[in-house]
Amino acid sequence: MLNQLALLRLMQLISPSLPVGGFTYSQGLEWAVETGWVNSGEAFVRWQQQIIDGTLRYLDLPVLIRLFQACDAGDDTAFLHWSHFLLANRETGELRQEERQRGQALARLITDWPDLTPGPAWLPAIRQCQLAGIAWLGRQWLIPLEPLALGYAYSWLESSVMAGLKLVPFGQQRAQSLLRELSALLPAAYARAATLQDDELGDGYPLQAIASSCHETQYSRLFRS
Repeated sequence: MLNQLALLRLMQLISPSLPVGGFTYSQGLEWAVETGWVNSGEAFVRWQQQIIDGTLRYLDLPVLIRLFQACDAGDDTAFLHWSHFLLANRETGELRQEERQRGQALARLITDWPDLTPGPAWLPAIRQCQLAGIAWLGRQWLIPLEPLALGYAYSWLESSVMAGLKLVPFGQQRAQSLLRELSALLPAAYARAATLQDDELGDGYPLQAIASSCHETQYSRLFRS
């Protein structure tokens, strides 16, 4: 059960105003639009569904669960391990760099709050992985795991829809309809993620990896990845 302050902290953590650069990344969508793979709202939904069913369900959310549990247990070794694991499963140079840049931005924010500064054993993981910082802050702010994970997933999805708004493109009203439609998939993704064993983690979406690789040399682009 979220108390009032934890709810406000969760809203702060998933806000688009959080300075981690969320709206500067398309995660391969820009090239997918350029090449015609995603050319409508319907195609965008199919693209995002694949990422939710693969990457989010089998990588991001279960890793976030394990990072949170490591914080809960005070296990900095496991915390660093799962941070490394997530980074190793980002399939392209752009996606790995995005993860590092988000992590470094969040680490700078955390260390600017003296009452929250993590010890030296925790900072390396936070600096290389945004999910590590989210898990650590969530535990410090007493945000329960499930709303923290769903909040992270919603924040990721909102950034993706805003990228689609610029690239596909579709209008603001259509964007809100797509956000409503796709966000309904997130509770089931979390429920499945919570049941996974360690050796089941690491699925992905090959077309996204290809698009991200091609985006690295795309001639004209709006997004960093």
